[in-house]
Amino acid sequence: MRRRDFFSHSAAAAFVPWRHFAIQPAMPLHTAPIPSTGERIARVGLGTWSTFDVGDDRTKRAELLETLRAFQRAGSSVIDTSPMYGSSESVLGDLLGPAGLTTSRFLATKVWTQGETAGIAQMNESLRKLRTDKVDLMQIHNLVDWQVHLRTLRQCKEQGRIRYLGITHYQASAADAVIRILQREPVDFLQFNLSLDEPEAAGRVLKICADRGVAFIANRPFGGGGSFGRVRGKPLPSWAAEQGIGSWAAFMLKWVLSHPEVTCAIPGTSNPRHLADNLDAARGAIPDGTTQARMAAYWKAR
Repeated sequence: MRRRDFFSHSAAAAFVPWRHFAIQPAMPLHTAPIPSTGERIARVGLGTWSTFDVGDDRTKRAELLETLRAFQRAGSSVIDTSPMYGSSESVLGDLLGPAGLTTSRFLATKVWTQGETAGIAQMNESLRKLRTDKVDLMQIHNLVDWQVHLRTLRQCKEQGRIRYLGITHYQASAADAVIRILQREPVDFLQFNLSLDEPEAAGRVLKICADRGVAFIANRPFGGGGSFGRVRGKPLPSWAAEQGIGSWAAFMLKWVLSHPEVTCAIPGTSNPRHLADNLDAARGAIPDGTTQARMAAYWKAR
């Protein structure tokens, strides 16, 4: 199979799927508009950091294929990856077709290197690994050489090689830098950390996104996974059921989604049952401001 990349052609190899796993959604997932266009995307997607870095391990790839098929059947769309994530781009690219996600997806990746030439080469390589001639969202990973790459991404967007462009970071200490960029530069997306353990973005960062019409993708919604250690073996508060919350994952994600500026959260998992749990946070009631504050206070007291 051949396909066009940013500036050249290349080929990729196929992967044989293992078996099928299906999750039938009880109700549709909540969606949110991308401010720059109004296009709607599901409010919970899928991150690939660590979980998709499995190389050629066929057993782990088989579980990931189940997870992606469940993701497709549930009606979600946003899948986020990066050349920084080891073999994740290649693994994802091999599995998208067998999972039925060749079109019904919103594919996001990143550029993470210094210099224009190196950035173009890295983006071409990402397209080769992902088996596509364009991605929905190309992001500048952790603001690395952002001035240079932003010029390239604008050219690529004008030429139709990407649909949206954005910037990312995963540490609250980068908030000031992110805000300065958003004040000066028109971008479609910001990806930044937001969780009950890392709530700092819920202030100035979300406000600048709302003011500037920038979609917000919440990474690390489980605090990089560490949040589960705080509540392992502990029961949910009795009032959680009133919000349709049946797990700690849903508790954490519902809190993230309770901020209306959040377009999408991207928890990572390789487990289709954990995926189903995560996606359930994008169904049913979304906490209002009062419940959001109650959830934060309860979490802080843990």
